[in-house]
Amino acid sequence: MSPDPTNPSPTEVTEIVVNLDDVTGELLGDTQRTLMAAGALDVWTAAIGMKKGRPGVMLSLLCENEKRDELARLMIELTGSFGVRFRDWGRLVLDRRHVTVDTAYGKVRIKVGELDGKIVVARPEFEDVKKLAQESGAVLRDVLDAAQSAAQGLPGGRGAQG
Repeated sequence: MSPDPTNPSPTEVTEIVVNLDDVTGELLGDTQRTLMAAGALDVWTAAIGMKKGRPGVMLSLLCENEKRDELARLMIELTGSFGVRFRDWGRLVLDRRHVTVDTAYGKVRIKVGELDGKIVVARPEFEDVKKLAQESGAVLRDVLDAAQSAAQGLPGGRGAQG
């Protein structure tokens, strides 16, 4: 499988990082959602200790290099920070696609990752599993197990990985 030429995963990305000690959890959550909506590939936080013993949060994101300045400015505007840091990364990204499998509970999309044409990982889409569990009244773990079993039977690879 080759990557989708209309939306390939970049192999060169930029990480943008800021340390914060004066932002509420609500503001952080909204900032993460806004940065993702603006084109960040991923956004995450980590608890850190800052100068003078203050607790803080490191807010980080990955983006395509071309989006670096736009997202850095947005991060500053959203957090009120005085600056951000940049780090460039190279990465190896699996080719990705979705397949739909049948389970006793219904159909579930499986995200398949391939390397050199071989399935390396196949994981059920959690939202599909959650919806089927709610609709059927089944235990979420049972639906997830059924989806993972179905994914293991995919041709060309090792199937579901946890």
